[in-house]
Amino acid sequence: MFDTLIATLNDAQKIVIIQAENPDGDSLGSSLALEELLSEAGKDVKLYCAIDIPKYMHYIKGWDRVEKDWPTDREVAIIVDTQAEALIQQALAQPGVRHFLESHPVIILDHHETAGDLPFETVTVVDPKAVATSELLYRLAKAAGWNITPDAAESMFISIQADSLGLTTPSTTADSYQVAADLVMLGANPAEVENRRREYMKKPADILKYKGELIERIEYFADGKLAIVHIPWEDIAEYSDRYNPSVLVLEEMRMVEGVEVAVAIKTYPDGKLTGKIRVNMPIADVIAGYFGGGGHAYAAGFKVFESYDTIINELINATDKAVSEYESTLS
Repeated sequence: MFDTLIATLNDAQKIVIIQAENPDGDSLGSSLALEELLSEAGKDVKLYCAIDIPKYMHYIKGWDRVEKDWPTDREVAIIVDTQAEALIQQALAQPGVRHFLESHPVIILDHHETAGDLPFETVTVVDPKAVATSELLYRLAKAAGWNITPDAAESMFISIQADSLGLTTPSTTADSYQVAADLVMLGANPAEVENRRREYMKKPADILKYKGELIERIEYFADGKLAIVHIPWEDIAEYSDRYNPSVLVLEEMRMVEGVEVAVAIKTYPDGKLTGKIRVNMPIADVIAGYFGGGGHAYAAGFKVFESYDTIINELINATDKAVSEYESTLS
């Protein structure tokens, strides 16, 4: 499974690790763990993401090593936690990035089942059964004989905790628990990680007030099965540097009685619209797929250039279809 990947990395000295343009705990944790593992193996590693790491993720040690400037002297790229072109569009638009990825070895490490559409050749290792990319990365590290330091263990543990919502999602398996336990044995400290996370999750008074405004904006469609909140550019500009507006309300939207699908839609000045999807039945990736997006069965997203009203109508139709198709499999 890992032979070609390991051989490619063994032949390289200077490596860049790329995150998608929706960085989360899994992508950041996996990137930092890879940086530590490869550095321990004697490699020169740079971390890259085309956007800033959101402040709510600053509890993850090493976030500030992720750079927005593309390193021009690399030999190999590793893209973590995505295979979707739509999620690295800003990177591809930067001078030299597309040419590099088309002319150098590119490795994909991912756990999403959605088929990739990257416009260049890759060495792809995907395990849809893994609850997070770092569950796959842990097995890679063992196969490669890399030294898993306490810092690498902590980063991988955070990755798994983040994508599994604390080892509670339906995609969490016994293997996920075993890997998490192994990482604790190797030096990850869950209590310390959680204390740091709670400190960074604290909200200023104006953010709590804004959360109330978002809750008032929630609209319900498809006979109450679909909950949508709109986050316009003005809100993104004012609040996202301190707290991701979607994170404020999505889980509470999902827990409303009768709701099966919760979507936070952000609109941008250039006409771009993004959707973050959380669900109560395993159809998030199906709904995202209607818009060219992807993700997990319970958490997914998409990016399009359409009007808000058009997307609302399309989301209603996509939700009705996905819910009906899923319910038909239960009968």
